[in-house]
Amino acid sequence: MEETVKVIVFTLNNQRYGADIKQVMSIEKMKEITKVPGTSDFIKGIISLHGETVPVLDLKERLQIAQTKESDLNRIIVVQVDGIQVGLIVDAATDVMDVDSSVIETAKEMGGMVHKDYIKGVAKLENELLILLDLANVLALTEKEELKEVMEH
Repeated sequence: MEETVKVIVFTLNNQRYGADIKQVMSIEKMKEITKVPGTSDFIKGIISLHGETVPVLDLKERLQIAQTKESDLNRIIVVQVDGIQVGLIVDAATDVMDVDSSVIETAKEMGGMVHKDYIKGVAKLENELLILLDLANVLALTEKEELKEVMEH
């Protein structure tokens, strides 16, 4: 039996990315983000979600591919990273799909598009390449410490 991976599909700069649905806790519409002074540029602030304080960061800025322009399609993908809930702003969250693991190739250096540590693999689908991100690796240890400090404010 072929293994499949269920992925959430989202867009950044008109490129579709995927992430293992197991890493995703929820997908939220954009809401008011409270700025926290003295944080990294890509950390946009905090939101209150179901009584929890959740730091929010701009995934495009974190991956150094652009800044997110506000739109009604923007979503916050809430993930759990090493026991911390983190919201990731994306241009849009479009789909949940099953990807056959046989079409996933491991990530080689992708022409400098996105740092290879963030990439789990590339799914070669019928009509596109879907870059699969490892959301747990998107935050470095120092940034996880910074997010913990942000949550304590």
